Amino acid sequence: MSKVMQQWLIALVVVLGLLFSRHSALAADDSKQLREMAANHCGACHTFVKGEPHGQGPNLFAIVGREAGTAFGFNYSEAFKKAMKGQTWDANLLDRWLTDTQTVAPGTGMTYFQDDASTRKKLIRYLESLQ
Repeated sequence: MSKVMQQWLIALVVVLGLLFSRHSALAADDSKQLREMAANHCGACHTFVKGEPHGQGPNLFAIVGREAGTAFGFNYSEAFKKAMKGQTWDANLLDRWLTDTQTVAPGTGMTYFQDDASTRKKLIRYLESLQ
């Protein structure tokens, strides 16, 4: 391989390394912001780390893909169990839930509503990362 080609490859590797490290830093910052947002909006009632005890609401670790009302050890209301039976948490259901819990499951104990679609999307993205 020629010296020019070697220098070009070294330069390419350096540039790619810088881009990757910048992307990783942005991803870490984004993750931290999402975690803080979720803690501010949901942390009064919910926990997020695997194995943490439930709060007033269930622990939300690995909620996406889980059948609604099945967090082990959490006592769901009858209204919630009736309305959510057979449903699995996904981005669409979470979006509807966060928009208006009482429309999705009338009489449930959760009364948090998030009118801002952008905030809901960020909260859902954070919940999807909890696997």
